[in-house]
Amino acid sequence: MMASTSAMISHLNLCNSRFAGLNSSSRRASLRINGGKPGFRFPGKLKLRRIVCCAMEDAKENQQLQVSQSSGLGSALEERPNLADSSTEGTKENVDQDAGSPIYDFLYPDKELLPDDKEMTLFDHLEELRERLFVSIMAVGAAMVGCFAYSKELIMILEAPVRTQGVRFLQLAPGEFFFTTLKVSGYCGLLVGSPVILYEIIAFVLPGLTRAERRFLAPIVFGSSLLFYSGIAFSYLVLTPAALNFFVNYAEGAVESLWSIDQYFEFVLILMFSTGLSFQVPVIQLLLGQTGLVSGDQMLSIWRYVVVGSVVAAAILTPSTDPLTQMLLAGPLLGLYLGGAWMVKLSGR
Repeated sequence: MMASTSAMISHLNLCNSRFAGLNSSSRRASLRINGGKPGFRFPGKLKLRRIVCCAMEDAKENQQLQVSQSSGLGSALEERPNLADSSTEGTKENVDQDAGSPIYDFLYPDKELLPDDKEMTLFDHLEELRERLFVSIMAVGAAMVGCFAYSKELIMILEAPVRTQGVRFLQLAPGEFFFTTLKVSGYCGLLVGSPVILYEIIAFVLPGLTRAERRFLAPIVFGSSLLFYSGIAFSYLVLTPAALNFFVNYAEGAVESLWSIDQYFEFVLILMFSTGLSFQVPVIQLLLGQTGLVSGDQMLSIWRYVVVGSVVAAAILTPSTDPLTQMLLAGPLLGLYLGGAWMVKLSGR
């Protein structure tokens, strides 16, 4: 500490002496230009030549000053040779501390735990990703074309929840029914082609998974698919009829229910897919528990906040504003969360 303080003081004294030299050199330059006398004046051309010569001399002196300052600063730093070593040691200590954390082990597993790992360049990864995206897009496109061929049958199936309520569907604009069939075909094609998308995702990330992670891959994929289709079925069989019956009964005796075909299918399809996505809560919990970020006891300890969060999530996910639909979705969300928390706890996480 004393050595570094003395080095800094010597460096400051050196800078002060150099600045004093600059001021004296400026005064000498002024005297040289004026012929050594403060009041003396040269003729125009001779004075211009003398100014250029003095400027070149001053530039040379400034360059020498900068070199001497840099050498002085280097000597001051040389008195602290352990500075770089201490910073490097601090970085190593931080890495060693992070190496034992669950997040570090999850992101940077040992190479021995990766059975199918192989060295690939960035362009090789991008090429593989491009091929798998192409296969997924082609599969979804083929599924959309197949669903479009049976679009009218699909529309009849989706109209079933309110067909017995006396609701009539109208085409309010030219081509509205055609674009509605395209929308229904797109959603159904995405649903039918989702197994291919899931397979391509698994094939892309599988070489980077450890043996322990692969044991959880099959249950997670199967459970995620089962929960997604269960959410769609729950929405079609329970949520959609309950919400639509509420709207029909509320308007009964006051107005006749004449619904736009496009707005009806937008309501039904968004409700079904949002319900399917919301049923993925246990899968997310298992992933968090597997990585060690959250334990099962911690998930169960915040159940009061989960109740409020389920109601808020149901209000956001449902396209309608009626409380019945929101409660019907909030109840399963809360049950799925508690079930996932107990599964994480029973698994020892």
